[in-house]
Amino acid sequence: MTKAQENRLGLLRALSCGLLMLVALRSLLPAAAAPNERSFAEDLHGKAVDPLAASSGHVVVLLFVRTDCPISNRYAPEVQKLSEEFRGQADFWLVYPDRNESASAIESHLEAFHYALAALRDVHHELVKRAQATITPEAAVFDSRGKLVYHGRIDNSKDEAGVNSSELRDAMEALLAGKPITKTTAMAFGCSIKRV
Repeated sequence: MTKAQENRLGLLRALSCGLLMLVALRSLLPAAAAPNERSFAEDLHGKAVDPLAASSGHVVVLLFVRTDCPISNRYAPEVQKLSEEFRGQADFWLVYPDRNESASAIESHLEAFHYALAALRDVHHELVKRAQATITPEAAVFDSRGKLVYHGRIDNSKDEAGVNSSELRDAMEALLAGKPITKTTAMAFGCSIKRV
C-alpha cells in the first residue's frame, strides 16, 4: 500500500469515528418536534392539543383564566352561560396560561366553579400569542377558518349589576349571523398574564 493510500485510509477511519460519535451524541439530546407536530397547548393529562384544529370547522372561543384571579373567577357563571347559549355553534375552551398552575390545581378549580368546559394548559404561551391575550379573564374568538376575529373583555363591567354591553356575546352573534363584527377588540380588565 502506498503512502497516499495509507493517508486516505486513515482519513476515512477518522471520519467514520467522527460520524459514530455524532450519532451517539445525537441520541443523548432530546428530540426536536417536527414543525407540523408543534402543539399550541396541552390537556390536563399532558396530551398535546391544538384547539383550532380540534374544532372541526366550528367557531372557537378561548377564555383565558387563572385559578387565583378573583375577577376571572367572578366570570365563571357568565362563561358557562355563554358556552351553553352557543353550544353546537362554537367550541369553548378554558385556557390556563400560568405555568405554575398544576393540572391537579386546575382540576380542583374546574370542580369548585362547576366548569363543564375543556381546559388547556398554555405554559409556553402559544395560545396567548395567537390570541393576543394579556389579561385573565380575556376572550378570543376565532372563525371557522381559524382567523382571530375578536379579542378582549367578556363585557364592560367588573360589577355584574353594571353590565350594559357584552362584547363577547355581540361578536359571537354577529359572526354566527354572517354579519361584520363591529368591535373586534375591547380592553380587558382583571389579572395580568405573566409573560414567559
